[in-house]
Amino acid sequence: MTRFIARRLIVTIPVLFGIVFFVFVLARVIPGDPCRAVLGERATDAVCNDFIRRYGLDQPIPVQFGLYLGQITRGDLGNSIKHSEPITDLLIQRLPTTVELTLMALVFAIVVGVPLGLLSAVRRNSPIDVGTMVIANVGVSMPVFVLGLVLAYLFAIIFKDTPFALPPSGRLSSGIVVKPLVEVWGMQTLQGPPRAFLDFMSGLYIPTGLITGQWGAAADAFRHLLLPAVALGTIPLAIIARITRSSLLEVLGLDYIRTARAKGLRERSVVIRHATRNALLPVVTIIGLQLGGLLSGAVLTETVFNLAGVGRTMFEAITGRDYVVIQGFTLIIAITYLVVNFLVDVSYGFLDPRIRT
Repeated sequence: MTRFIARRLIVTIPVLFGIVFFVFVLARVIPGDPCRAVLGERATDAVCNDFIRRYGLDQPIPVQFGLYLGQITRGDLGNSIKHSEPITDLLIQRLPTTVELTLMALVFAIVVGVPLGLLSAVRRNSPIDVGTMVIANVGVSMPVFVLGLVLAYLFAIIFKDTPFALPPSGRLSSGIVVKPLVEVWGMQTLQGPPRAFLDFMSGLYIPTGLITGQWGAAADAFRHLLLPAVALGTIPLAIIARITRSSLLEVLGLDYIRTARAKGLRERSVVIRHATRNALLPVVTIIGLQLGGLLSGAVLTETVFNLAGVGRTMFEAITGRDYVVIQGFTLIIAITYLVVNFLVDVSYGFLDPRIRT
């Protein structure tokens, strides 16, 4: 098992290096001048020459990449060209929204996708099975931004002034504020990593509102995230439902299931107690992989629903040629995705006796 974990770690390093190098080079070869994108009408030739020298953009790309590697090995992700803020501060401000949206989308995909897959397998070739698979195929095929616009139109315009109306954009309603944890707990003088951690946790509006008793703010934050979570979680939901169905159908055809039925056990007991437990093993693996994919899928979702998260910041950085933000945020997303995949591989290794030994 130790060799298995070490091999996975060794494979992860060149993958991460390749992602960093590819994003670094691609950000610089795409058309566009970062100086004029950031400064607009103030971007004279003299100002832009000073701008390029100040950010080292006049150096050859290999030299720039070497300097950047030196920065990230020291834990310095640089400063945003547009916002003039450290990337770590931007991450503390923007990452909580993306994390909260991703977790809500994943919960929605699991809570709806797994029961649909189980029901389709139990009622194979029935109208319920056919309808579920049609919904799953539509969910996989429909782009996130199209589904997001459809949901926003449906719940914000068609259902306006009804109990089903939901906000189509933003993080909180006008006039509603979630007080930070340091303010609620009287810890304004706290500094360093503990302060950064509490500031990050304060950006998770729903947990913060529940912990500090700000029930109205937590409920409002939840309502604002419902439509983005549904739009983002529909594709993982469809994948989870299809994998659950195929896995349960395979398990229901095994010998020990026929033996359980021959002993006179009720069909419900056979399916729930015997078949479902083994059928969910590959589903757990798929869920772990979908978590990493949701982080990257949040880019379009946050843009459609006007959420100030990592996705929207990345979109603004790409259109504004803010290389430092693109590199820093991509690095964090890549590390998160690789860590999730690594944990899934390790957990699968513990379940597989051939790897465990």
